[in-house]
Amino acid sequence: MVMVDGIVRIEDKTTVTSFRIRDDNVFLADGLFREPGLIENMAQTAAAGSSGKSGEEVAPPKLGFIGAIRDLEIKKLPKSGDEIFTKVTVTHEILNASVVAASITLHDEIIAQCELRIFLES
Repeated sequence: MVMVDGIVRIEDKTTVTSFRIRDDNVFLADGLFREPGLIENMAQTAAAGSSGKSGEEVAPPKLGFIGAIRDLEIKKLPKSGDEIFTKVTVTHEILNASVVAASITLHDEIIAQCELRIFLES
């Protein structure tokens, strides 16, 4: 399942992606994109950021696993048809593990944020 439509930008340790929520999305219930979908979107944005830097050819994202979620705050659930923008900034990296600060914006309002610990396959 793909929860990222495109990479908006990759700069240093920050990646921004876009995602339009469609009616057939597995995380859609009662017209709203549910919490697990928001978390998966943040994790996939982190994986997309590992695929390259701006100006480089982008490689396929690496397979990753969420090791931990910390300080999760969800203020609002987007609905079908909404386009969300997700920003992930790597705060720490050790071997194949990354700690990232992630946030999701809808209409210039942060609707979800957390810290993720992500493990990427080598």
